[in-house]
Amino acid sequence: MDWDSLSLEELLNHLSDFLLQSGFYQNPYGPNPFDQDHDLQNLHDAILDALLNQDMLSEELLEKLMEGSGEDLEEKLSELVQKLIERLEEEGYLSYSENQPAEGGVPNPGPGHESGQAGQIRFELTNKSLDFLGYRTLKDLLGSLGRSQFGRHDTREMSTGIEASGASRHYEFGDTLNLDVSGTLLQAVRREGLGTPLKLDYPDLLIHQSEYQSSCATVLMLDCSHSMILYGEDRFTPAKRVAMALAHLIRTQYPGDSLNLVLFHDSAEELPLSQLARVQVGPYYTNTCEGLRLAQRILARQRKDMKQIVMITDGKPSALTRDNGRVYKNSFGLDPVVVRETIREVAACRRSGIMINTFMLARDYELVSFVKKVTEICRGKAYFTTPYTLGQYLLLDYMQNKVKTIH
Repeated sequence: MDWDSLSLEELLNHLSDFLLQSGFYQNPYGPNPFDQDHDLQNLHDAILDALLNQDMLSEELLEKLMEGSGEDLEEKLSELVQKLIERLEEEGYLSYSENQPAEGGVPNPGPGHESGQAGQIRFELTNKSLDFLGYRTLKDLLGSLGRSQFGRHDTREMSTGIEASGASRHYEFGDTLNLDVSGTLLQAVRREGLGTPLKLDYPDLLIHQSEYQSSCATVLMLDCSHSMILYGEDRFTPAKRVAMALAHLIRTQYPGDSLNLVLFHDSAEELPLSQLARVQVGPYYTNTCEGLRLAQRILARQRKDMKQIVMITDGKPSALTRDNGRVYKNSFGLDPVVVRETIREVAACRRSGIMINTFMLARDYELVSFVKKVTEICRGKAYFTTPYTLGQYLLLDYMQNKVKTIH
């Protein structure tokens, strides 16, 4: 049977919800969402569901699978899933982190396996998978925006780079020697007249100007507190998708920019973008203050013209790390102690020339007032959005609004 006729890219697209799950369970009486893991049995079940319910199987392949008894069908489906898992590994979309089989092949996690056998082997998404998922997310988001060009971060300043887009001017020491040959020769002719040899002097030198394009250092702060999966809605998975799309956008269209990821919860931590797909929310509070502190330390290491923090959250700050390292928590209302220290860090960002753009996934009156205060202090922007429109707002902001040089 021709197993290779199935597209792995199409399969990954159908598996994206499973691969990027964030601990959200619609059934509160089901298994604990924080106990989820990427093991082969879960992957087997997700692939089988995609094959049977997402119209991935052609009519010809279905006819071949249906030949024989019900037991034959079950065995053939299990074999098909196994082949797809092996292809995902061979083509670099998956890797295995522990208890790999000693000799070729991946243990079959299909029907009839002994309890726990498949769960002993965990799979990891590779950079190739993350890049593909980020690209597909970016493509979907840009498609919903309509026609759009990527461009670069244009500014009001002029430079003497290679690409000419402005009027020529006289050369000054330190400029890139992007010489306007015809203009320079015309200057010399005006000064000395027609004749040979034509002598050039320093005042004759004219250079092309181009629009100065700045680089930007961005820290993406993701709230992974428990509220991101409460109230019957998964808000964290869309945030992860947007982060992956933004990383792909920066890598491919803004190579001079940098993007760092900070998760904030009871505390805050920097996380490699390669690990983003596996992050889940937890039973955490929201330590916005510590997240801002960490983001400032990261941006202090960057040598970029523009520095910004993009914060995605749905809750009020409810935790604070004290000087002694202990975490103070209070989830009832806006605690004045927590708010005061958080605002202090916002003011520190402004003094360091760091803009904060906040994407708020909630519309409570107190939270709106808090976010407006943050925006007022740091002269950033606030977007009150939903998980469904988050990507559109964020990508539009990144591609079109970063046009000012921070002096």
